[in-house]
Amino acid sequence: MPIRRAVADDWPRIWPFWRRIVAAAETYAWDPRTSEDDARALWMGPAKRVYVAEDAAGDVVGTAYLTANYGGPASRVANAGFMVDPDRAGQGIGRALAEHLLAEARAHGYRAMVFNAVVETNPAVGLWASLGFRILGTVPQPFDHPRHGRVGLHIMYRSLE
Repeated sequence: MPIRRAVADDWPRIWPFWRRIVAAAETYAWDPRTSEDDARALWMGPAKRVYVAEDAAGDVVGTAYLTANYGGPASRVANAGFMVDPDRAGQGIGRALAEHLLAEARAHGYRAMVFNAVVETNPAVGLWASLGFRILGTVPQPFDHPRHGRVGLHIMYRSLE
């Protein structure tokens, strides 16, 4: 599956599934009513290296970003965000993006990666664990999940060294 750096013209192909995922309010702690302009700034901002995964027809089926989680002396800890078109779930796209971003993070000198708010009911928790991430802690019940009620947010970590 081709994965490449995103360009500005990719946003219109990312936005439809970005909107669906955030509006569902099941996996991201972002306002489900985020406008397209705010979403673009949030996902494609200048501090982020954004990637897209394409299928054989050239359709964007997933996206991810890589950025520093902290600044200054801790700037070698990465953070990342991942989204896969819900219509393409279960096809290995998330794993391919994750493996790609882990390699990119190492190549850019990051020593670790942290996810700050992984909804504990998110199926991706199993993916992250299979890739060597561990749960450092869980903030108890801050996330109002539309189906599961109040659930925790995991802080997940993986060394890249």
